[in-house]
Amino acid sequence: MSLMSSSPTVNVVIQARASSSRLPGKVLRTLGELSVLGWVIRAARATRGVDGVVVATSEQADDDAVDEEARRHGVDVVRGPLDDVLARFLVACERHPADAVVRLTADCPLHDPAVLAQVVGMWRAQPELDYVSTTLLRTLPRGFDAELVRTPVLVDQARQPEGPHREHVTYGVAHDVETYACAGVVVAPRADDLRVTLDTEDDWALLDALVRELSRRHGDGPFAWRDVVALLRARPDLVALNAHVEQKEVVA
Repeated sequence: MSLMSSSPTVNVVIQARASSSRLPGKVLRTLGELSVLGWVIRAARATRGVDGVVVATSEQADDDAVDEEARRHGVDVVRGPLDDVLARFLVACERHPADAVVRLTADCPLHDPAVLAQVVGMWRAQPELDYVSTTLLRTLPRGFDAELVRTPVLVDQARQPEGPHREHVTYGVAHDVETYACAGVVVAPRADDLRVTLDTEDDWALLDALVRELSRRHGDGPFAWRDVVALLRARPDLVALNAHVEQKEVVA
């Protein structure tokens, strides 16, 4: 029986791996009271409208630690090819069936559950949409990236054995809005000039300082995106810590 015959099921799938070309082991670093991965799991579990949370890591031995950390936070883990992330997502969908999945990456620790709930809520209100994200038109800082995609669309993408979608999962959907029904969550005022994702030591310096100050003001988190942006606007010295870091480009 199709899940769509009742209330649609939405799972969060968090892609995580220990190996990183620029900052190995970044998702297992301790940020405040939790690991970076722990921050992402906590935000996902706190999101209204989500039915389950799964971490998708690789079969490599160095990702045993990622597996253990995810389970320590009470979520299930699936494992698959290191570089074929889409294959990992399909394993997650097979073992944890859902009508749609929210794709999060484990190097974005400051996710706001309210923003994630907006993404999920938009799709639940319009389940005919194939794709909903905060990045179709980026207005939030880099690091609040969330993408929801219908599971049948992922299966359709998997029929193409090669391409950037194998690593970046949703690339073929977000870049084909003529084929797929896409929608985006946007905020105002825009804050897409800011960066709170973790790729380098300079990103780490910003996140560490940011979490210390936000925790002092607002408790242990998760934090509202507006509080993150407000602090960064008031502290250009923090923004300067990683303003020079360039995001790695996707090779099509």
